[in-house]
Amino acid sequence: MGVEDVELPAGVVHYVAVGQGPPVVLLHGLLMDYALWDRVLPRLPQGFRYIRPTLPLGAHRRAMDPGADLTLPGQVRIVADFLEALGLEDATLVHAAWGGALFLTARGLDGRVARQVVLPCQAFDNFPPGGVRLPRVGWSRRLLLGRVARRLPDELVRRWTEPVLRDPGVHRDLLAYRHTRFDAAGLVRDTEALSRFRGDALVLWSPDNRVVPPAHGHRLAALMPGARYAEVPGASVLPMLDEPEAVARELSRFLTSTRPVPRRR
Repeated sequence: MGVEDVELPAGVVHYVAVGQGPPVVLLHGLLMDYALWDRVLPRLPQGFRYIRPTLPLGAHRRAMDPGADLTLPGQVRIVADFLEALGLEDATLVHAAWGGALFLTARGLDGRVARQVVLPCQAFDNFPPGGVRLPRVGWSRRLLLGRVARRLPDELVRRWTEPVLRDPGVHRDLLAYRHTRFDAAGLVRDTEALSRFRGDALVLWSPDNRVVPPAHGHRLAALMPGARYAEVPGASVLPMLDEPEAVARELSRFLTSTRPVPRRR
């Protein structure tokens, strides 16, 4: 399983893919990459093509093109462009930590998405600015990321923070996201546009986390007509790190018990 490149209007995005079958696109959050799913992936069922892009959210290893729109709307467009560039049809889109891709529906860009899985992520008015200051001291970086998972290996912390500390272009990209002008009312409207999504969905929330509101999980599930709600007790914002077996079990059940309904684009 090697890293592949795809050229998008905003620049090159790296991704890894494994398996054959209906596409399942596993996303990640700010200052993370595809390695977020390393502990879950081996536990998922065969018969699907699992695709893990590294979005330009601070842990990417190649800076995007100068002038690319990397604000929140631009990042949403990058997800849509990624699905299109790979020619994915009737994909299952899995959201984690960063909820920007939830806004595909609000922007009419979800034509290639047939099903959605939503793990704890930013939504509604819970969308703080993306920019952060990263100290070079290892324990300080761990403190910064430590709220998102109970178990965060040192090698993962280094992997996710070194690119933005080492590469001025990656740092520039992260600052571009920070410059997003966040409008709370607009973010709520964009999230609530999920009521127009007619495919099956699973909202898999961590009610015990202290970062994203537990009530938002129920609220998201109530928005989508085809959604069901499940929980991973005791986990933080990244249940795929804290409780990979539970996440894999729920995701596997969803993938094998529902069928992607073709969308008209």
